[in-house]
Amino acid sequence: MSGSDDIDELLLSSDATTDDLDESLDEQGALYEHHHIVVDKGQVPIRIDKFLFDRLPNVSRNRIQKAAEAGFILVGERPVKSNYKIKPLDEISIMMDRPRYETDITPEDIPLDIVYEDPDLMVINKPAGMVVHPGCGNFSGTLVNAVAWHLRNNKGYDPNDPQVGLVHRIDKDTSGLLVLAKTPEAKTSLGMQFFNKTTKRQYNALVWGNMKEEKGTIESQIARNPKDRLQMAVFTDPAIGKHAVTHYSVLERFGFVTLVQCQLETGRTHQIRVHMKHIGHPLFNDERYGGSEILKGNVSSSYRQFIRNCFEACPRQALHARTLGFVHPRTKEEMFFNSELPNDMTQLITRWRNYASGTNI
Repeated sequence: MSGSDDIDELLLSSDATTDDLDESLDEQGALYEHHHIVVDKGQVPIRIDKFLFDRLPNVSRNRIQKAAEAGFILVGERPVKSNYKIKPLDEISIMMDRPRYETDITPEDIPLDIVYEDPDLMVINKPAGMVVHPGCGNFSGTLVNAVAWHLRNNKGYDPNDPQVGLVHRIDKDTSGLLVLAKTPEAKTSLGMQFFNKTTKRQYNALVWGNMKEEKGTIESQIARNPKDRLQMAVFTDPAIGKHAVTHYSVLERFGFVTLVQCQLETGRTHQIRVHMKHIGHPLFNDERYGGSEILKGNVSSSYRQFIRNCFEACPRQALHARTLGFVHPRTKEEMFFNSELPNDMTQLITRWRNYASGTNI
């Protein structure tokens, strides 16, 4: 990938629809510098979006503005908006949540749990622990590498072509269903369904605390946390971040934790994890958002050991993308897929169910 192509993709260029698919932040979450520019001594004050538009080849001003809105353009160490006026000797950094690609995506013989496949698309059940796309130090061993191997004899599928491939993503340590497009037409159709919020996506999550309501809706703006760039956060200012809506309902209560079903209306980075923390119910064992500590329960040594055993049974945030529904891009048939809870979450829920019934193991 050439330098200019890399910048073009970096600045939110791969698809118009991917703006709404911010589950794409892989779990590593670190930010990497892609470009560093020191402003000349004699530079007159000018908006940073115009300055970068003049400096970066093959990048539209709109894409630069979107990058600034997402917090990826920094002056010094501070994110700035597109209307920031640059000054002489300002140090401008363009940061992303992955390193610059140094190699193309190569096929790797990695097993895939394929739920459904036809000439237009694939539905894949991703295990927890698998990174979806190369980046952030993971240039191999990803789901995309595995798909490239699976489709290595399909001459119409180029894993390095942004017009095909993943339509949405889930975090490394989240398990569950993903849809991948084999053709540009399929990706456009599926991408628009995600953008228009007509897909059906439900997740199961185990959260800390006994939720007061049986069901509810969380609606907010979500943007990167200015105090911790590895996290996302909720904001009340409508000018900050992106609008996010999560509907939830209680499936089962275990006293100190609750099993919930979450239905996404939007798909923002870490949306369920951020929203659940926002209402005081972080996901169980979600280290990034405070769920890997004992947040509810007693102080007895037996309880602390029980929690340690639960963390060992499910050593990741307890979140599973359970259902996925969409309209087939070619046949227009309504498709609906369901993925049972993986073994680690099943064990975790069984432990809590036994504990709540007084038969702790």
